[in-house]
Amino acid sequence: MTSAPPPVRPTGLGQYLPDFRQGLQNLLLHKLRSLLTMLGMIFGVAAVVSMMSIGAGARQQVMAFIEQLGVRNLIVEAREVTSFDDLDKVRKLSPGLTFQDLRVVRANVSGLQESTARKRFVPSKLIPKPQRDMPTVYGVNPSYLKIAGLRVVAGRFFDLDETQGAAPVCVLGQAARQNLFGYDEPIGKYVKVNEQWFRVVGLAGPMLSSQTAVEGVPSQDLNNLIYIPLYSAIFRLEDSKSGLKDEIDGLYLQLASASDTVSTAEIVRGILNASHHDAGDFSVIVPAELLAQQRRTQRIFDMVMVAIASISLLVGGIGIMNIMLASILERTREIGVRRAVGATQKDIIRQFLVEAVLISFVGGLIGILFGFGISRMIALLAGWSTIMTFSSIALAFLFSVSVGLVFGIYPAMKAARLDPVEAIRYE
Repeated sequence: MTSAPPPVRPTGLGQYLPDFRQGLQNLLLHKLRSLLTMLGMIFGVAAVVSMMSIGAGARQQVMAFIEQLGVRNLIVEAREVTSFDDLDKVRKLSPGLTFQDLRVVRANVSGLQESTARKRFVPSKLIPKPQRDMPTVYGVNPSYLKIAGLRVVAGRFFDLDETQGAAPVCVLGQAARQNLFGYDEPIGKYVKVNEQWFRVVGLAGPMLSSQTAVEGVPSQDLNNLIYIPLYSAIFRLEDSKSGLKDEIDGLYLQLASASDTVSTAEIVRGILNASHHDAGDFSVIVPAELLAQQRRTQRIFDMVMVAIASISLLVGGIGIMNIMLASILERTREIGVRRAVGATQKDIIRQFLVEAVLISFVGGLIGILFGFGISRMIALLAGWSTIMTFSSIALAFLFSVSVGLVFGIYPAMKAARLDPVEAIRYE
């Protein structure tokens, strides 16, 4: 009489299916305990996902704003004073930013494609009366259109002849148009800035704005602007307080290559420091440098988020280990019976590991949904920009499953080492 062949043990993924079913049954059998065990994972993953989505939204806004400044551009901003005492100290050393500075820079900087001075004003009164904040007036040359990447969506931008003739024409930014004319068609109509009338000849497209100052770039709504010819700003809008101001308050320079911006910025600083006698009354902004710095900051921020994820999910992992150790005590007889009917130590280890990973897996999924909901709620209530990135979801989910695996090893090993005879006798 021949003996029966030994049972064929499943291999590959098939060996995990019975453990998966049994683990799911155990979780459903103790629903409240399973949910409480998952809470650490749920809140840890939700915190990581929501924090990273908020951080990604803020970073994208800042980086898009810096990119809009132009990686081939250099911006020189005047540091103007507001009191006569401070002005007197500065003027003993420096005349402030002038057209002469622009001419010297043009003559000594190679690879310069476009350039313009800027004269900025905040009007004391406007007609039509603004519905919200008072728009700012920018006096610039036509080359500003290319340097700033400004789009004209209706009408046209003023030309060089109008600039040199100080023509009373203007182009409205998107918010300035809404602010002054609402939904009416403004092309061909007039805007009275202080005591001067300007005819609207064009409308600019939307621009990104930063809510806070970015490395020397002042915070300003770049859509709530009125663009006028540079000499119109100087000859038509210069007021009695102009003695407190520089001849011009900004320079925009566009280079042929983005790789030359840092070295060219040093040349520009040297030229201006020489003519201003190191008065420190200007700053040179290099958008390409700001962009590289922002990317370095982003990498550091991501590393901090990983550290926070580790700490947050560590708490969840301790909860999983605790509940798995308690489960071993409850199921000691079950373990003994399984060992008595032929289950190996590997089978017991696999069973408890699958249960631990299942807890962290389900907790991670719920945490991702919870984190998505938190980020959307913050975006709606606070008006912040939030971005759910695949990397943040994958990172949080990977950590949650890894924590379940790591913290499930010790309870699984402990269960596998139980003596089958003693386990069956356990009451």
